[in-house]
Amino acid sequence: MFVDRVQVILRAGDGGNGALSFRHEKFRPKGGPDGGDGGNGGSVILRASRNQNTLATFRYKKLLKAQDGQPGAKSKRHGKSGEDLLVDVPVGTVVNSSGQTLSDLAADGQEFVVAKGGKGGFGNAHFVSSIRQAPRIAEKGEKGQQLEGIMELKMIADVGIVGLPNAGKSTLLSVISNAKPEIADYPFTTLTPNLGVVDIDKKHSLLFADIPGLIKGASQGRGLGDEFLRHVERTSVLVHLIDVYNEDVAEAYRTIMSELAAYQVDLSKKPQIVTLTKIDGFDKKELNKKIARLKKVLPRGTLLLAISNTNRQGMEELLRAALSKVNKAHKKVHRTSRKLRLPTIGLKDNDDSWAVQKAGRVFIITGKKVERFANRINFNDYHGQQRLRDILRKMGVMRELERQNIEPGQVVQIGNPKIGELEY
Repeated sequence: MFVDRVQVILRAGDGGNGALSFRHEKFRPKGGPDGGDGGNGGSVILRASRNQNTLATFRYKKLLKAQDGQPGAKSKRHGKSGEDLLVDVPVGTVVNSSGQTLSDLAADGQEFVVAKGGKGGFGNAHFVSSIRQAPRIAEKGEKGQQLEGIMELKMIADVGIVGLPNAGKSTLLSVISNAKPEIADYPFTTLTPNLGVVDIDKKHSLLFADIPGLIKGASQGRGLGDEFLRHVERTSVLVHLIDVYNEDVAEAYRTIMSELAAYQVDLSKKPQIVTLTKIDGFDKKELNKKIARLKKVLPRGTLLLAISNTNRQGMEELLRAALSKVNKAHKKVHRTSRKLRLPTIGLKDNDDSWAVQKAGRVFIITGKKVERFANRINFNDYHGQQRLRDILRKMGVMRELERQNIEPGQVVQIGNPKIGELEY
C-alpha cells in the first residue's frame, strides 16, 4: 500500500537517575559516597533509504520510542545508556511539527536526530569535593525530547507528468520506461504516483513521476490532486499532457495551471513542456487548429509538442527537450546554492539567560539552563533543594530576587509551566 503522509509520536529515551550510595565494607565503615551516574537516553534518528518507497510502515506504528537510560548503581557503576532508535524512511521524507519543518531527508543515507535523548543524572560520587566529603545529592535523569510530527513523502523526480484524468500520463510513463502503472480508459485509474527511469539517447537518464489526475478544485481538496501535488514540488520540469480529443484544449490547460498556482507552493512557475497526446489517427487540420488555440493561451517561450504513445510519434523530441530543460534547471539551482553559501552573522541563542517575573506573592524563574537543572532536582529532598539554591546564587538569580524585595517564606517557582518550587 502506498502511503505518503502519516502522523507519528517521536519519543526519545529518558536519562537514568543517578545513585545515592555510600561505600560500606568490613573495616571501612566510612568508605565515602560511591553512587554512579545514570546512562543517557537513546535518541530517535531518521535515515533516508532508497530501499524504502512508502510510509505505510508507520500507518499502524504511531509511536517511535528509543530506549531509556539505566540508573546508576553503587560502587560508582555507570548506568547503561539507552540504544538509539534508527528509523529508515524513503528518500524525500519531510518531517513537520507545530507548523515548522524539522528535517528534509533528500539524499540516500542522510540522517537527522529528530528527538534527542535525555542526559543521565549524576550520582552522589560526582559531587565530592574538599568541603563536601559526604554529599547526599543524586540527580534525576533528564526527560527525552518528545514531539508529535507529520511525516510527508515528496517524491524526488526530474520530470513530473501532470494533466487532467485520462490524459495519457500512465501510458506515456509505461512507453518511455519500464514502469508498469495501471492503465485503463476511464478517469482516476492511477491512484498513486508512479516512478520510472527513462534512458535518453543511451547516454543520459531521467527519473519521471506520473502524478495522479488533477481536476478543477484539486488544490482545495477535490478529487485526488491535493494528496499528490506535493510530489510535484521537487520536480525540475513538468510535462503537461492535454488530450487532443478534449473539446476545449485551452480550458484544459488553464484548469491545470490554476490548480498548480493555487497550491501552497506556486507550482505553475516551473519549466513546462505542454504536450498534446493521442494524435495517432487524428485529423491533421483539426490538430493544427488545436495547436493554434493552445498557442494563444501559452506564455511566450513555452514549448508545445504533439505526441502519440501508440506509434511513439514525437517521443524522441519530447525526451530530448525534457533533458535540456532539466539540465538548465539544475545549473540554475547550482548557481543559486553557490550564492547562498555566503557567510552570515547572527545572534546566538543564549542558554544561560533567565528572567524573574512576579505573580502575586510567587516569583517565577524561567530560562533554559535554570529549567534544565530544575528538571534533574528532586524537590522533595532537602539536599537537592540546597543544591538548586547554590546554582541560583551562582547565576545571580538570588540577587535579582532580593532586588525585587522577596521576603522569607515567599515561594520561588521554577519554570512556566511549573517544574518545582522552593521556599525562600
